Amino acid sequence: MIPFEKLAEFRPMLAIVVLIGLLGWETLQPFLVQFARDRSGLKNRGRHAAWNLGVGIFNSVLVAVCFVWLWQLSTQWTASVGLGLLNLPELPASARLIGAVCLLDFWTYWWHRLNHRLPWLWRFHRFHHADQAMDVTTASRFHSVEIGLSALLRVPVLIALGATMGELAVYEVMLFFVVQFHHANIGLPDRVDRVLRWFIVTPVMHKVHHSVHREEANSNYGSLFTWWDRLFGSWKILSAGRRTRFGVED
Repeated sequence: MIPFEKLAEFRPMLAIVVLIGLLGWETLQPFLVQFARDRSGLKNRGRHAAWNLGVGIFNSVLVAVCFVWLWQLSTQWTASVGLGLLNLPELPASARLIGAVCLLDFWTYWWHRLNHRLPWLWRFHRFHHADQAMDVTTASRFHSVEIGLSALLRVPVLIALGATMGELAVYEVMLFFVVQFHHANIGLPDRVDRVLRWFIVTPVMHKVHHSVHREEANSNYGSLFTWWDRLFGSWKILSAGRRTRFGVED
């Protein structure tokens, strides 16, 4: 078995590299100018980033302390008894990995959609959408109750799938990169964005999801792959995406 779980050891370093790279891209070539280009604007951007990243660090510690051991116990148990969809057929490691990544992302899509559709979940998820200056740090801004519920519900998902911690680690790293990328205040050439969004969520696509208008925000629920939105009727692209106003109506 390929030791994919080793990826988790390098994730903090990779996270810092990706964050610095996208912050630099946003600074040199922003999609939207959201902070004044003077000392006060720099201070406001610094406060904005410090708040969002502080929330993200707190949530990461919360998950590491309270939930990772539950995931480990769950995956070890399913492996020992052969339980879960991925354990039913005899699959090569590559096929298992592809299946695990796709099925985990399928769950993430529906969890995200539920957070918009169920009022009691939206109360927490709206904390993420309330950011009126969306940039790469917005990817770290989630209510701790939402993070806790998501981490807890991952236990039965892992049991049902029979996924390993290594397969989960691969999915988490892929998800992290793409989520940071599509929240970033960057612009890609239209042709590049159109090609990429056949497969992964892009900045233009996700800007629609963060629109202040609820009918637009209730679309594009994908976090890694875009085909779930196409399959389940939640796909939306705006021709005037550059003029999207971020936040929540209330």
